[in-house]
Amino acid sequence: MFTGIIEEIGHVKMIKGGKNCASIKIKAKKVLEKTRLGDSISVNGVCLTVTHLDKDTFSVDVMHETMMHSSFCNLKAGDMLNLERAMALGDRFGGHIVSGHIDGIGKIKSIQKDLTAYRYRILTSERIAGQIVLKGSITIDGISLTVTDVDKDSFEVSIIPHTMNNTILFMKKIGDLVNLENDIIGKYIAKFLMGNTKDTNKGLTMDSLLRNGFV
Repeated sequence: MFTGIIEEIGHVKMIKGGKNCASIKIKAKKVLEKTRLGDSISVNGVCLTVTHLDKDTFSVDVMHETMMHSSFCNLKAGDMLNLERAMALGDRFGGHIVSGHIDGIGKIKSIQKDLTAYRYRILTSERIAGQIVLKGSITIDGISLTVTDVDKDSFEVSIIPHTMNNTILFMKKIGDLVNLENDIIGKYIAKFLMGNTKDTNKGLTMDSLLRNGFV
């Protein structure tokens, strides 16, 4: 589990593979402290397992499923990455609950200066937008952010200077892809309310409430 508070910006030192799978070597410093083989690190919001370590790099493998549903298909040597180690028991919880299992990608539609902040409008699928709550939390490239506006196929967040200066958002431009993870609590609630979307007879309905004595 992660919090969406980025610890440092890393760099892709080497990438092997293609659109179906890849092995990535990442240059870093802070996230290597006390990290061991097999530990999890959030890389642009994706939970990945450390497969190799040395004094200033770590390596991860990215499988086909992740490549299909993330912006990693466009990754190249030299690219910057948001990094966060898995949360340790007893740590302060500064962001929100982040699993590192992204729901899909979004595309930056607009970036507007708003006094000291920046407003980012992100286009995404109706499925993802439908689970976003106004004033709730969303993870963009591993960053825990608050939703300031949402409609059927896009949403907006406001970025404070600290976040701009300490994540890769400062280098993002209109048209760039970003990894998105909806609030996991909201996803569970939606699942319980809707049930299996392939079976409309399941889920929370007036009939199910009556059968269980809630009405």
